[in-house]
Amino acid sequence: MQKTETLEDFYQIKFNWLPENLQQDRGHFNVFRLEDCIGQGKEPINYSRRDFYKVTLIRGRNVYHYADKSLAVNGPTLMFFNPQVPYNWEALSDDTSGFFCIFKEAFFTEKIRGSLSELPMFAIGGKPAYVLNTTQDEQVSQLFRKMLDEIGSDYPYKYDLLRNYVMELIHYALKMQPTETLYQHTDAKSRLTAVFSELLERQFPIESPSQRFKLRSAKDFAEQLSVHVNHLNRSIRETTGKTTTDHIAERLASEAKALLKHTDWNISEISYTLGFEEPAHFNNFFKKQTHLTPSAFRTV
Repeated sequence: MQKTETLEDFYQIKFNWLPENLQQDRGHFNVFRLEDCIGQGKEPINYSRRDFYKVTLIRGRNVYHYADKSLAVNGPTLMFFNPQVPYNWEALSDDTSGFFCIFKEAFFTEKIRGSLSELPMFAIGGKPAYVLNTTQDEQVSQLFRKMLDEIGSDYPYKYDLLRNYVMELIHYALKMQPTETLYQHTDAKSRLTAVFSELLERQFPIESPSQRFKLRSAKDFAEQLSVHVNHLNRSIRETTGKTTTDHIAERLASEAKALLKHTDWNISEISYTLGFEEPAHFNNFFKKQTHLTPSAFRTV
């Protein structure tokens, strides 16, 4: 059973502090630059439900795991998340940037007709992603910049303005169609296989002896993807005809060949970068994959 992340959890995990009025502020609202909440030293994002709503403008290459879907997004994308649906996301490139705001439904109580959960982008089973072009990215970014300016102001009616900015984002999306091409896989198994392949591939190429391949087993990948290892193994075998271990071993062997042929690193350094604790283990692995020792392959 996944633990629901609360607002308190969010602030403690991301910033190690709590706003003074958080306990009393049932209709809490805040807005952030995405760059301030990700990167080195920041906790990874767990796959779980939140007890708050979230609207995100994200740029770069990223994968979202949303309910039973996996969404690969590339470029500016406007995303909507509700408290009923578990999710997490992974950056697949180093240029991830953007904004997000978080709020409780009470922030809109008596301010809108009906419930937030009735809106298409927040509905369970709905499609929460809207890919933006350059002009749309700038228009949406401007709304988030206005929120950032307003949240720090002393204007006594600033939360009325902030509500209006969020509603403007919602109506902006409602005028668009959710991006169907993000849901390109026909079933959950092929979606999971695609995300596994992306996660495997993004660990390469190995570019320095200090870099290390860390996800070396099916269990490692299953934990990263928040699924049971048996489910991952079954999905990949049924989709590709190969086991998870086969895919990892083939990609490791391919990288090992490239490093042996195109670098002057010694065998111990290559062994380390590929995640082997001992060079002898690497020798055994490589010989099993290629029928040659690393040293022999290097001289061929």
